[in-house]
Amino acid sequence: MKAKILIVDDQAEIRRLVRYALEDSGHALFEAANGALALQIARAIKPDLVVLDQMMPGMDGLELLASLKSEPELSHVLVLMLTANAEGRDKQAALSAGANYFLTKPFAPAKLVDLVTVMLKARPGLQ
Repeated sequence: MKAKILIVDDQAEIRRLVRYALEDSGHALFEAANGALALQIARAIKPDLVVLDQMMPGMDGLELLASLKSEPELSHVLVLMLTANAEGRDKQAALSAGANYFLTKPFAPAKLVDLVTVMLKARPGLQ
């Protein structure tokens, strides 16, 4: 079974780059430009994995992550935090909030694909 992946970033160029990196995976890809829209989409599609920017206006990535983890139907969602915040405390905050992995921008698309593959292989029924 292919996964549903939600890409959340306020920068269209980053969403495009993530989509480009993952488009050959066969997974269903969805996008949101902000946290509030991402939460609406997540509630509707129940994604398997979210590639999430940490710094966004309005609802930031950590707030969205907390919302996802607080909802029983979404608490299982895997989260790959993708951010320009490279400081150790930012990484720790994301992991403590429930992110599964942390990838710093700029990133190599191949590294993103590898992390997504590893994350999804750990989930039964997903490839």
